Amino acid sequence: MGQRRPHEERCSCSNTDCLERPLKRLFEGLGRAVAACPWPFALLPLLVSGGLGSGFIFLPGLQENDIEGQFTPTGGPAKAERDLVRLHFPTNDSRFFAQRLATEGSYAALIAVATGNGSVLSPEARREVLKLNEAVQNLGTPGSYGQHCASLLGACVPPNPLVPLLGSPQLGPLRYPSNDSGFFLGTTLGGVRTNGSGYVESARAMKLLYYLREDGDEAEKSREWLETFLREFPGVLAGLDLTAVRVTYFTSLSRQQEFEGNTKSVIPLFSVTYFLTITFSIVSCLRLSCIRNNVWLACCGVVSAGLAVLSSFGLLMYCGVPFVVTVANAPFLILGVGVDDMFIMIASWEQSASKTDTKSRLADTYSEAALSVTVTTVTDVLAFFIGTWTAFPSVQSFCLYTGTAFIFCYIYTMTFFGAIIVLNDKREQGNRHWLTCMPVKQGRTSCFYNACCIGSCSSESSELQANETVSEHPMSLFFKKYYGPFLTVKWTKLLVVLLYGAYLGGSIYGCTQIREGIDLRNLASDDSYVIPYYDDDETYFSEYGPRVMVIINGNVSYWQEAVRETIETCLEDIENISYVDKNLTESWLRAYIALAKSLSINISNKDVFMNNLKFLFHYPGFELDINMTHNEITASRFFVQTVNVTSAVDEKNLLNQLRAKAEECSIPLKVYHPAFIYYDQYLVIVQNTIQNVLIAAGAMLVVSLFLIPNLLCSMWVTFAIASVIVGVTGFMTFWDVSLDSISMINLVICIGFSVDFSAHISYAFVTSKESSANKKAIGALHQLGYPVLQGAISTILGVVILAAAKTYIFRTFFKIMFLVILFGAVHGLVFIPVFLTFFGYFGTSKIQEIRYRNNKDCP
Repeated sequence: MGQRRPHEERCSCSNTDCLERPLKRLFEGLGRAVAACPWPFALLPLLVSGGLGSGFIFLPGLQENDIEGQFTPTGGPAKAERDLVRLHFPTNDSRFFAQRLATEGSYAALIAVATGNGSVLSPEARREVLKLNEAVQNLGTPGSYGQHCASLLGACVPPNPLVPLLGSPQLGPLRYPSNDSGFFLGTTLGGVRTNGSGYVESARAMKLLYYLREDGDEAEKSREWLETFLREFPGVLAGLDLTAVRVTYFTSLSRQQEFEGNTKSVIPLFSVTYFLTITFSIVSCLRLSCIRNNVWLACCGVVSAGLAVLSSFGLLMYCGVPFVVTVANAPFLILGVGVDDMFIMIASWEQSASKTDTKSRLADTYSEAALSVTVTTVTDVLAFFIGTWTAFPSVQSFCLYTGTAFIFCYIYTMTFFGAIIVLNDKREQGNRHWLTCMPVKQGRTSCFYNACCIGSCSSESSELQANETVSEHPMSLFFKKYYGPFLTVKWTKLLVVLLYGAYLGGSIYGCTQIREGIDLRNLASDDSYVIPYYDDDETYFSEYGPRVMVIINGNVSYWQEAVRETIETCLEDIENISYVDKNLTESWLRAYIALAKSLSINISNKDVFMNNLKFLFHYPGFELDINMTHNEITASRFFVQTVNVTSAVDEKNLLNQLRAKAEECSIPLKVYHPAFIYYDQYLVIVQNTIQNVLIAAGAMLVVSLFLIPNLLCSMWVTFAIASVIVGVTGFMTFWDVSLDSISMINLVICIGFSVDFSAHISYAFVTSKESSANKKAIGALHQLGYPVLQGAISTILGVVILAAAKTYIFRTFFKIMFLVILFGAVHGLVFIPVFLTFFGYFGTSKIQEIRYRNNKDCP
């Protein structure tokens, strides 16, 4: 029986090298297996990718680009409130009131803006608006609009309450925002200038809304009319030759259609990205010798990343996972990561060149590089799978697709790319040309031949050159001889600390200024026709915001005076919110109380109250605000008009204040507007982001603690995560990026990538056998500085083409990825090496060094 190891040499919780050593032996065995029989490892991934890639046939049926479904939180309160409105207040398209819709409706919208500094109410502008209105109603087959329009009292609802009056010689005095006739003009007449009495003197813009029927089979016919509108209206508008007004347009289909077109716009960029990445990889791996040239390694590294995309996406499509537009970002990212792993593998392979035996050499390569790649892959995959816990389906799909692709990228790097390294080595050992694989002849005297096939005019044996020790890359020598010593100088360290302080201070300030929420205009491309419409709407119609429903849900004794007083108090509390104009509230109960008082009816009795409601129903719309079942009012609603909701902060505050007042009321109240479906993101976006970041950071700490045999070093890796995330979040503000579901995706990526760069350097630092902290830092930079720099550049190249995209989603992806890679690389190559020299080294005794080298049987 073997002698028991001394207590201090046993594997224990304090000796985290216990996990590292078995993994190293495992990777050494895998390296030897790949070296012994490379062809199966090279061919099997190709066959698997071909089989799984067939899952793309399901792509058309899996595309989920519904904006509400993907970019609003699952289970948001507004969705339940919408169901409540639909239940108690069903829409009647023959008695149509836009403000009473549970959704935004089916419509075409026009904004006519007076040219120059004119007024849209001038005679010439009014004539052109009438001309425009007639042209819209005549679109499609004759009479089609009249068949599909939403109606009131048997006629199509006017697109603007002023349209029937525009043909009159004089419009007469118009009070703003509520006309004497009871029409609310705040959302239909914009850029208004009034006199001291509140009457309109001029107006810059007029909005025309053509609402269509949505009940039953009419919904599909209305959709067809809107599609006809989108096809024909641009030509019709050009033919009208309007001079007094300019027109922008939008429909209820526009946002979704423009969003769905985003994916198509980015597809051509894939080829450019792969070309840039392959070119950079080839240039990075280029050698003058025609034998040692690593061009094929560079190309196959990019192919390996492509196979990972094909396999992972195909597999998930077989499993029926929805494919959303955000997933189109993933291939750009995976390409950069795959090439990063390739550079780490090639660097380790070249550093093991002293061994002539291919099996031993690849075993050493896997022992050193595979563990480093494993750390980064595990942390990246964990970050993405943790990201699937978010409430936003678009983030869930992206994280699932990308996390799975990272797993395949790792597997193919360990198998396919390792096999390519072996086959490339066999070519070198056979003294074969990198392009033709033909043997390079020796002893030729032609300078031209030697220059092309050997790399110089010398006629020395190319076989000797092929077998001699491979020289280090000049960049690796730069990190060893110049950059590393410069970074470890005392004054340089002080400068780095000051630089980090400035970085952290700016980042924290930026975090305090971050904007929340996605602007729906950002879901369309920059050259879309909807952008000018959004601009005009914001410019001329932002003073008055959503007209909010205040819903009493449940049986309430309205006939009791105390109950009515409670309702009135609650309604007044809501009206006292700074975002609400109390003069524009619409309440059937207030109207009923005033009517009863004028008719001297005592409505404090239930029967009297219920029986006299018919008098109230003579007022248009009030009957639609009361849901009566078996002589009981099961629900009713009022309307309050919001004002000055001009930013995401205003939207968030409005929603929170309205819901807070509703909760405080003793009567069961709900507040709702269709826009609240999107406002709900403000309630969870920060919470979800912080949750994902904290959970992922904790997971990263655990993983790095197990795989990097130094507790303090693992803490520094976790510090890098927090520091990079704070930096990226802060600088998002300076680059005009809001915190929304799209940027949340990128912050999830940030967690994984912030580990990548710092983990490589930290691992090299703690495994170094140098005697001082400065020498350890220089050694780590010498070993992995250039591969980390290569990885950063290749990842940026993978996404840089997205900067040219015409869509916010893809540009945002580039911006945040650029910040992630930039800050991650700066941490890995500047901050972390310096900080490790302060705190990352605790002298290792000679006995401990011998134990770490010779202890082979730790389980």
